[in-house]
Amino acid sequence: MDHYLKVLVVDAATSFYKVKRYRLGDFFGPVDLGLHLAGRHNSLNIGAGLLAGSIFPGSNRLFINGFSTSWGAFYVSSMGGAGLVFDNLGIDMVAIIGRAPSPSILYLNRVHGEEVQVELQPIELGPIWNGGRGGIYSLMDTTYQQFGNRYETDPRILAVGPAAQATDVGAIGSVPINRGQMSHVDTWAGRGGFGSKMLREHGIASVIYGGTVIDDDFRDRTVADQWFVDKYQKKLAAKDLEATTKYRFDPTFKTGGTFGVNYATMGGRIMAFNYKTIYMTEEQRQKIHQEFIVDHYLKQFNTETIEGKQQKHCGEPCVAVCKKMNNQFKKDYEPYQTMGPLCGIFDQRAAEQLNRAADSAGFDAISIGGVLSWLMECLDEKHLTPEELGVDRVPVFSPEGFRVVEDSLHNAELGVQLIDSIIQRRGILDLSEGARKFARRLARKKGKKVLDSFVYNANARKGWSVPNQYWTPGVLSPMPIAGKYYMVYGTDFIPPRELGRKNSARMIQELIIDNAGFCRFHRTWAEEMIPEIIQSLFGLKQEFLENAANTASRINSRNASVFWESERNMDYILTFLQRKRDVDRCEDPQLLHWIARFEEDKHEAALDFWYEMHKGTHESLREFD
Repeated sequence: MDHYLKVLVVDAATSFYKVKRYRLGDFFGPVDLGLHLAGRHNSLNIGAGLLAGSIFPGSNRLFINGFSTSWGAFYVSSMGGAGLVFDNLGIDMVAIIGRAPSPSILYLNRVHGEEVQVELQPIELGPIWNGGRGGIYSLMDTTYQQFGNRYETDPRILAVGPAAQATDVGAIGSVPINRGQMSHVDTWAGRGGFGSKMLREHGIASVIYGGTVIDDDFRDRTVADQWFVDKYQKKLAAKDLEATTKYRFDPTFKTGGTFGVNYATMGGRIMAFNYKTIYMTEEQRQKIHQEFIVDHYLKQFNTETIEGKQQKHCGEPCVAVCKKMNNQFKKDYEPYQTMGPLCGIFDQRAAEQLNRAADSAGFDAISIGGVLSWLMECLDEKHLTPEELGVDRVPVFSPEGFRVVEDSLHNAELGVQLIDSIIQRRGILDLSEGARKFARRLARKKGKKVLDSFVYNANARKGWSVPNQYWTPGVLSPMPIAGKYYMVYGTDFIPPRELGRKNSARMIQELIIDNAGFCRFHRTWAEEMIPEIIQSLFGLKQEFLENAANTASRINSRNASVFWESERNMDYILTFLQRKRDVDRCEDPQLLHWIARFEEDKHEAALDFWYEMHKGTHESLREFD
């Protein structure tokens, strides 16, 4: 019997909607179907995976995709747990086309299996964002106040903040709602700027959804356990408990979560002060890591969050309990890295202040953190003045004599001022067309030195993405989607051509997880078991695997990556290579070859290194190989 994926297509311009059906086998999930719809309609696509609502842990991630305002090409973003409530709509995806005449709330509800109710309600954003809890949180509250009483069970809300209006990196935020109460455990589809797309291109400021559709999802635990016993000699729950150790609590390091484990193991790979640490000696970096991170920043986290057992899930019951909290503040590694050490902030109170400001404004945390740290260095180096950026101070931007509490707070307060300047477009700050275009305009006026300290991946004419926070070439690879984990981010040296191939293989594996609607924190079993589950339930394992490879190829066909525009990108690669030789004692002949090339002619070597990665990607992601 054929199975179908159901898509609710909503025209925001007219409020008209219809349901379209796509045969399972032609499409499998939110990514491949989203790519098809985006190509046809430039739609914003919101959907859950085929196994949402099932017993499989991590299967309830919500995926948002389309052509990104910031990256300038097809992009995939996602948030934890929000697919569980979405599944109650009885559909697989919502595709928003057209643009509402004024900012609006999109209301979606399905009561006891009836047709999905669709309504658009215009709102005035300014007073909402400026009132109540502020920004995105006030919009969530307003949306719930207007529509929450229409639901028999707790709904979920997707919302944007003023960053979506002022920049191209506005995020979409959400929180679980428990018995009518908003949780503090916010989840984000940040990468790709889909909050900006949702508001600017479609006029949708928030989406509230939920329902009481009759549950027909896979819930036979006995059968699932047998699948896992056959594969791993462990039942599903035991295997998942093992797979999520890092995200819960790792006894090896006496900490947990991405924040805890990454900072505990980082050592001399620390990146701080807008990546200026890459130019320091290993001894200097180790000193920063020990004194500022281990003895203070990480110690605070371990005392308050780990020992205090402040651990939550994203709205999907899950043994990983990966949301590490300190009261209302959620501690993930990358936001607390870009708006932490990268901005010269090594104290939890200061980092909480800056991260909260960015979250309230509705920014993609990684993107805004990379921009703030770059602007801080421009102030520190006197490339830009406080008056030009609408602030009243310059940062403390050197480890020498750095006071970990006082100077962290000073820098955090400067970061908050910069966020306000970006939202209000004070001074010369106008990021409406993206930080990359702003930086290039500045460079034409003030010299390329302004641009050379901004670390980002470039795509097409205006596309940009601040890289994931790992000191490794993979994060600066010319992939069709940058800023996600569609690449290798380990610390081993891999020759660039081979790295491009490995990045491509990693992208395909990630798409297996994403297109099935799973959280990658469960990937150690999910990558292997999802195809087997698809085979057992639908008999389509081979088609599913071929689809993942073809989807990667089709995304890569729009790969418009641009060679590094910033000098620091090149230095990022060179210093990584030198550290592998000098600190890790790697004597790979290829490593020594590339170091010699860089030291002889950095720009020419960088160009060749970049193109070798590019070659590896393109030769791997070919649909008919």
